[in-house]
Amino acid sequence: MTNSDEWLEIGKIVAPQGLSGELRVYPESDFPERFEVPGKRWLLCPGKTEPQPIELLAGRYQDGKNLYVIKLAGVETRNQAEELRGCKLMVPESDRPQLGEDEYHVRDLIGLEVFMQASGELVGVVVDVIPAGNDLLEVELHQSLASEQGQMAKDKRQKTVLIPFVKAIAPVVDLQTRRIEITPPSGLLEVNN
Repeated sequence: MTNSDEWLEIGKIVAPQGLSGELRVYPESDFPERFEVPGKRWLLCPGKTEPQPIELLAGRYQDGKNLYVIKLAGVETRNQAEELRGCKLMVPESDRPQLGEDEYHVRDLIGLEVFMQASGELVGVVVDVIPAGNDLLEVELHQSLASEQGQMAKDKRQKTVLIPFVKAIAPVVDLQTRRIEITPPSGLLEVNN
């Protein structure tokens, strides 16, 4: 199995585009150059363990669809494009762009513990980041909080809440100590039930 720490997923091929081998890609990266600037990328297809190098020839953003349309070397027909459906577009971990202040890589946020800033109470753990107008942290509630809200009685699944990832609500993000401190408005943690 490939060491996933060595690779960053930047997008997933979701469908062919047209008849000439172009591909529709759902981006997992906020950096348009990953899809628009020609150069080497890697493909990791279902059932494979090692990403294979491939040349990105061109790409463009499709307004309103949150998709990129890309052209890869050697993919000339719709059938060839169809065979790549479900493959992930990858780059080496070493190819991470430098981020500005208050910018984070999604994979660095997954697994961080979330605490109430005022009380220090553990809220839960970040399990996903959902892209929206403002990103949303999907937080799996800590058992004490989930049962306190009477949520664990009917089903044994862990409950999650969505927390807007904005400075006003998540003023402290500390990657060194692996914690996020939140100051949610009243009712935010209950609203998402």
